Amino acid sequence: MRTLFRLAALFLLVACPMAGADADPAALLREGRADQAIHALNLAIARVPNDARSYNLLCRVYFQLELWDTSVRMAEKALALDPQNSSYHLWLGRAMGRKAEEANPFTAFGLARKVKTEFERAVALDGNNLPARSDLSEYYLEAPGFLGGDKNKAKQQADYVAGHDRALASYIYARVQEKQGNTGAEAEYKKAIAASSQPARYWVELAHFYRRTGRMGEMEDAVRRAAGAVQQGEPSEFDAAALLVHSGRNFAGAVLMLRHYVSEEDPSEDGPAFRAHYLLGVLLEKLGKKNEAAAEFQTALNMASEYRPAQDALARVSR
Repeated sequence: MRTLFRLAALFLLVACPMAGADADPAALLREGRADQAIHALNLAIARVPNDARSYNLLCRVYFQLELWDTSVRMAEKALALDPQNSSYHLWLGRAMGRKAEEANPFTAFGLARKVKTEFERAVALDGNNLPARSDLSEYYLEAPGFLGGDKNKAKQQADYVAGHDRALASYIYARVQEKQGNTGAEAEYKKAIAASSQPARYWVELAHFYRRTGRMGEMEDAVRRAAGAVQQGEPSEFDAAALLVHSGRNFAGAVLMLRHYVSEEDPSEDGPAFRAHYLLGVLLEKLGKKNEAAAEFQTALNMASEYRPAQDALARVSR
C-alpha cells in the first residue's frame, strides 16, 4: 500500500508544473503541498548545497508531516550553516520537543534539556523573537523543576513581551495563572482576545482553557466565537475544528469549519491543508460516511504521501 502512495506522489510531481525548479518552496509549505515542497527544496539544495534557508524549510515540512527525526536533522543542518539565526534555533527546539513527546523517558529528558537550550539561544540571539519567547515561556511552565521549569521565568517572558504584543503577553500571563491555580487565568485569556487584531487565535486558546477545566458548553461557545472572528490566512478554523474532534463535540460544525478552511486561497503553515483534509476524513468516518472519508484521506496523501496517519486511515476505511 505504501509503495502505491509513493508512486502516486511521483506521478503528481511529474504532472504538476509547480513541482519544478521555479516553484516557490515557501509558498508550497504554506499551502500544505508537502511532496512538492520537498521536491522543490531538494532541487534548490542540489543547486546551492550550503543553502541554510532550504534546510530550515525542509525542517518545517517534515515538522508538518510529524516526521520528527528528519525534522530535527534538517534543522541541525540549517544551524550548522547559519548558527547565529534565532529562528533556526527556535525550529530545532520545536522539532526536538515534539520528538521528546514520543521518546522513552531517558531519551526524552535529554531532549528536553536541548529544547530549553535552543529556545533560550533563540531569545538570546534576538530578544524580539516573540514566538521564541512564547515557546520558551511554555517550556518553563510545562517542564519539571529538575529540567529547568520555572513559573517565575515564564512570567518574565510575558513581562518583556508586554512591551511589544499586549495580546501575546496576556496569553502568557493566562498560562502562568492557570499553572499556578489562580482564578485570574480566564480574565487574562479574555484580555488577549480584546487586545488582539486577530482575536480568533485567542478565542481558540480560551476554548482550550474551558476544555481543561471541564466547561464544555463554554468551550463550544468559544469555538463558535473563534469561527466568527477568523481572518484570511490564519489557522484558527483548523485549530477550532481539531479541538472539537478531540473533545468529541459538534462534529457537524467541525466539518463545516474544515470545508471552509480548505476552500480558502491563503492557507497557513500552522494548519497544513493536507492535515485539514485528513482531519475532515476522520470526522466523516465518525459520521459513518466512509466513502467520503476515503476521498479526503486520499486528497491528503496526494499532497503529502509520507503522512502516516492518512496512510493508516485510508487503509482502515478501505478494508
